[in-house]
Amino acid sequence: MAEKQLRLFSAMQPTGELHIGNYLGALRKWVELSRIHEGIYGIVDYHAMTVPYDPSEMRARTENVAIGYLACGIDPEASIIFVQSHVPEHTELAWIFNTLTPLGMLERMTQFKEKAARGVSVNVGLLDYPVLQAADILLYKATGVPVGEDQVQHLELTREIARKFNNAFGETFPEPETILSPTPRVLGLDGKNKMSKSLDNHIALADPPEVIWKKLSTRGVTDTRRARRT
Repeated sequence: MAEKQLRLFSAMQPTGELHIGNYLGALRKWVELSRIHEGIYGIVDYHAMTVPYDPSEMRARTENVAIGYLACGIDPEASIIFVQSHVPEHTELAWIFNTLTPLGMLERMTQFKEKAARGVSVNVGLLDYPVLQAADILLYKATGVPVGEDQVQHLELTREIARKFNNAFGETFPEPETILSPTPRVLGLDGKNKMSKSLDNHIALADPPEVIWKKLSTRGVTDTRRARRT
């Protein structure tokens, strides 16, 4: 029996350079899945606005993410690539979903609590991030969402919002299934934390060989128990 075709949705924020963690943890899987399923891939710039940002840099980074998608193998003839802020229905649907989402559900989100505990400036956008994410997914009636482990709780909230809406207004949105990344956590150069642009422990996909070698030789940690020269 042929595998059921899914409508996939996934996205990345234009907060910096794409790095090998993005490729191994997400992009490689997107390309593989897009050969079988319908793919819709976003560049979610509204999500990136929940932390301080420079508008001119945001535009350039958005273009770079789009280029990265293409360079990694996403075929624009077979998949949709779009910028979140170019589609106003994302925020319109998010507002409707806000009226169905209890505040307590958002305050229990692990990512929100972790960022608040780290002293990150907490704004309403950061708290409401998962509702906009639900709108991103459900707007396209996606049936499958490739995610990392850190996004599983948000996808559970997306399904809960879909159920609430369907119960209130009639069957409208499917409850998308979680497609976990086969490489859920790629460690950064520090050997402790997930590779991240914000932690500056990453190797960018666009880094030339000499930069990669310098990062590995001066900052790369393979054994966190060993003392390092300073």
